[in-house]
Amino acid sequence: MKKALQSVGLDALWHCPQLNTSPKQAIEQCQQLIRAHHDQAQPLIVMGSSLGGFYATYLAEQWPSAKAVVLNPVVYAARDLAHYVGTLSNFHTGATFDFSPDDVQALAKLEIDHLTDPARYMLIAATGDELLDWREMAAHYEGAQQTIISGGDHGLSDFPQYLDKIFTFLGLPTPATPTAN
Repeated sequence: MKKALQSVGLDALWHCPQLNTSPKQAIEQCQQLIRAHHDQAQPLIVMGSSLGGFYATYLAEQWPSAKAVVLNPVVYAARDLAHYVGTLSNFHTGATFDFSPDDVQALAKLEIDHLTDPARYMLIAATGDELLDWREMAAHYEGAQQTIISGGDHGLSDFPQYLDKIFTFLGLPTPATPTAN
């Protein structure tokens, strides 16, 4: 995504920090980042995949002018992640962390029952997602712009081919060529 934004001169808009494993601290981290970098004259854009999509939805509901792009988002994080309580390993780094019942409760507090303005959202969901049910995503984001991919996977390994749609939805200039980052 950063390379695509760079191709149209907008890479300074890109902020993608490693979020804290605590849901409460992750949201606080995102809110601090938004307050520090969001130019009120420009629309706020939040984007996330899986649990990041869940967080992006919460954040978009806190900033009513925000647009959100959610990729195979978790819809019911507390329900879906409750059985992972314990010591876990970060998929990308291998670092271990504790996921507690308090974290599950924090996720429940972040859950959005319904979107206040579905037109501000774009959902990209894969029917082949091996972790989450795309039908649940489609129902939760009813009224949003939706791209339902036949097949695919949770990691959206073919993500670059959707960049033009994402940029169009966000009102950004289309990147010159699809890129993997």
